[in-house]
Amino acid sequence: MLHCVDEVAAKLATAIGARVRQERQRRGWTLDQLAGAASVSRRMVVSVEQGAVNPSVGTLLRLSDALGVGLPALVEPPEPKAVKVTRRGDGAELWTGTHGGRGMLVAGTSRPHVVEMWDWTLGPGDRHTSEAHVAGTQELLTVVDGPISVEVEGQATVLDTGDAIAFPGDVDHGYVNTGTEIARFVLTVFEPGVGSAAGDARRG
Repeated sequence: MLHCVDEVAAKLATAIGARVRQERQRRGWTLDQLAGAASVSRRMVVSVEQGAVNPSVGTLLRLSDALGVGLPALVEPPEPKAVKVTRRGDGAELWTGTHGGRGMLVAGTSRPHVVEMWDWTLGPGDRHTSEAHVAGTQELLTVVDGPISVEVEGQATVLDTGDAIAFPGDVDHGYVNTGTEIARFVLTVFEPGVGSAAGDARRG
């Protein structure tokens, strides 16, 4: 089973690397230019493009924002269909916790206004922290199995099964399972103006 999981992760890393390289070359950027625009090391860009690492969600967000394509575009085929179905278990697993949790991107739209839908589970004691996303980002979260704690700029809100919350995603935030059972929630992230002229100018 572990071999199967490793194989899936390796295939995802390879697909992400190919897409990052494709988008970088389409813009005529060097490795150093992408590294500078995304505020990551050149070595990380090389490793991502080679499929040699499974980058963190934060790194993927930096790269997708710099390339102006949005995170879903890095984990989906280059030519999305009008209707795209993601079967149970077929999403892109982009985060794993130390206590059995996982963050799976299951659906998303293309730029300029990118919407991401995530299926999250947190094992007891799992914590996922996220740095601020692009300005104007909003997040919506509903708890399927609770409780969980949502932290926004250091302020924690405890949610139970069936509760929902809306909060800004352009500040530091995180999700924590402080209970004794596995918790699950669905998260929707809205990032406006990805790849906009203002963003391109900032990245240039």
